[in-house]
Amino acid sequence: MGAIQTKVASHPYYPLGVTIPGYAPNEAPVPVLLAALGGMLSFALLGASAVALRVNPNLTRSNLALLCWFVLNGCLHCFFEGYFVLNHGTIASSQNVLAQLWKEYALSDSRYLTSDFFMLCIESITAFVWGPLCFANAISIVRGSPSRYALRIIMCMAHLYGVALYYSTTLCETYFTGRSHSRPEFLYFWVYMVGFNLPWAIIPAILLYDSARTVTKAVDALDKMDITLGARHRRQNGRKGATEPKKTK
Repeated sequence: MGAIQTKVASHPYYPLGVTIPGYAPNEAPVPVLLAALGGMLSFALLGASAVALRVNPNLTRSNLALLCWFVLNGCLHCFFEGYFVLNHGTIASSQNVLAQLWKEYALSDSRYLTSDFFMLCIESITAFVWGPLCFANAISIVRGSPSRYALRIIMCMAHLYGVALYYSTTLCETYFTGRSHSRPEFLYFWVYMVGFNLPWAIIPAILLYDSARTVTKAVDALDKMDITLGARHRRQNGRKGATEPKKTK
């Protein structure tokens, strides 16, 4: 009985008794891990901003902020979440910085340490599809490409759908089965699981609204232009017909 209790208590993850083979506690404290992640992301954002301003010196502050948002997403999706997809079986025992970050976050969702099929599927799509599309969004902003609004709408819908799936699967399982993958402390449920994912519900919703409004205005202006040009073309044809001399037999 004591051996069973020791086995159950060998890791801090929920639900109680979940199997996490090879688990090894993190060696680095949380502030160090967060500082490492923040440093890597800051370097990427500063570098991307410098390159973008060199390529397009007329880039506005709002577009620069959008660029940073999509570069941030591209880095997180391709590298951080991509690391999870490629190494999900060894994260629990690894002391790599990214592995330790995942072990810390898994206190709010242990599915990341159990090779959960849903997490593997959604994170694979995120890493290999949405990540590159985020970088495509950033490039389209720098180039001022008309396709930037279409790409932005696609990514906003993807992020909103992903967050909805993530929250709903977690909360539904807790409600219907009583099994929670998050520790009950405020930090892990409300800060880690809810708070860390909330920006991917709020910001995409704002960008989606703005992009839809911009596209709607552009299509409306194009439709009005088509009507104006069509009316002018018909008037010109009418004048031309009126000024042509009638042929006599």
